[in-house]
Formats: sequence, C-alpha cells, structure tokens
Amino acid sequence: MSTQAQKGRKTNPLMVQSVAKAFRVLQAFDSKHPSMSLSEIAEQTNMDLSAAQRFAYTLQHLGYLTKNPVTRQFSLALKTLDLGYNYRQSSELVGRAMPVLQHLSKQTEETVNLTILDGTEIVYIARIQSRHVLNADVTTGTRLPAYCMSPGRAILSQMSEEDARAVIAKSDLQMHTPATVTDPDRLMQLIAEVRVQGYAVCFEELYRGDASIAAPIIGPGDKVTGAVSIATSLARFSPEEVTENYANLIIAAGRSISIP
Repeated sequence: MSTQAQKGRKTNPLMVQSVAKAFRVLQAFDSKHPSMSLSEIAEQTNMDLSAAQRFAYTLQHLGYLTKNPVTRQFSLALKTLDLGYNYRQSSELVGRAMPVLQHLSKQTEETVNLTILDGTEIVYIARIQSRHVLNADVTTGTRLPAYCMSPGRAILSQMSEEDARAVIAKSDLQMHTPATVTDPDRLMQLIAEVRVQGYAVCFEELYRGDASIAAPIIGPGDKVTGAVSIATSLARFSPEEVTENYANLIIAAGRSISIP
C-alpha cells in the first residue's frame, strides 16, 4: 500500500482500522501462502505478533480461518467462499449474463467468460469452460492484466481516451510473450480500433497458443460495466478464423447483456 493511501486511511474518520486489518490478514493467504504461522502472518501483513494473533484468533472464531492442531498454521476456511458466492448471487450483471453465456457456450463449444475491470486488471466473475480449455488455472476470481487481454481492451474502448490512457499508464507493461504489445501509444491505437469495430481480439499476448475475442457490456448511463469473451486456441483456429467465426456472435452477446 502506498504512503499516500495509508495516510488517507489514517485521516478518514469513517475508516474502521480493525476491519481493514482483518481483511489484510485474509488477503495475505494466496497460492504462494496457502498456510501460515502467526509470525508469517505478521510478516505478510506488517503487523506485530500480538496483533496478528488477535486477528487470526478472531477470524478463526468467526469461521474464516482454520488452524492445524499439529503444525499450528492457519489457512482459509470454507466460509470465505461465502463472500464470492454471495457476490455472484447478488450481482445483477451476473444474473443478466448467465443465460447469454450458457447459450454462447452451446453455440461455440468454447470457453466463455464474463469479466469486469478493477484498477488495471480484469476479474473473471463468471466462466463456462469447454473441453478444449488450455488454461485450467483461470477460474472465477482470477485477475489478469487488462492491457494484454481482449476483455480488458473491450472495456477500455468504451472509456474516455483520458481514462483509458490512465489505466494503461498505471499498468505494469510486461512482455509475457513475444506477441505482447507493451507500447502505450500502440495500445491506445488498438483500443481505438476496438471502439470502431465493436470487438477486441488478442492472440498469444499472455499465454502461448491462446486466442480470445471480446465485446463490451454497457450498463446504466451508457457506462461500460464489463465484457463478454470467447477463449479458444490457435492450435485449432487461425487468427482470421477466430474473427470470422466469432466476431458477430460476441458483439451480439455483448449487446444482449447490455442495458438498452
């Protein structure tokens, strides 16, 4: 967290610091830290050992952490899944999109996704996988960089040029593959093209062999709320075939989910 963000939290009279710290503990657990001791929790959250103990005990008591009686290490409990489940169940966007995603999945027999933008990343909030799926590690809740993903570019295409450029400027523009576009001006050109044609395509920019095509979803006030995408493989289709086969379908899906 930046010094400015920390200062803002300290001076915000509505911010409940204990709640913020509790979420810091929960967010410290990930694929690299699936289980941790109290000292490791303290290190990952920048807390002293006493504070880490209090928060870990409280979260264990509430059912969000479990403690191994042998190793005395903590890990996330099943109850943490309730937060994601409740988000999906209460999301109007997910509710509108699921019938469209299911129809698109049957039409194409490809993996279809619903994503939203959070900062510089797209977040998968619904995903129907096909038998052809390449990246089984991409699941609901996965975060990926927006600049090199077709859903990210589809969403950015419906933002003002200033706002889209700001997202690109904040992004960590890495070369994930030889095909990854990292030049900010070139990215803005590609986003402008998406704005005109109504869909975005990306080929092997994050993973080798991957291809995807996406269209934006428009919500209240003509504001972009997310993107719908189809993910496939260059082992089965050429870039030209991906566009020819799926451009009209993905545009129609985006419009179907959008609010008129």
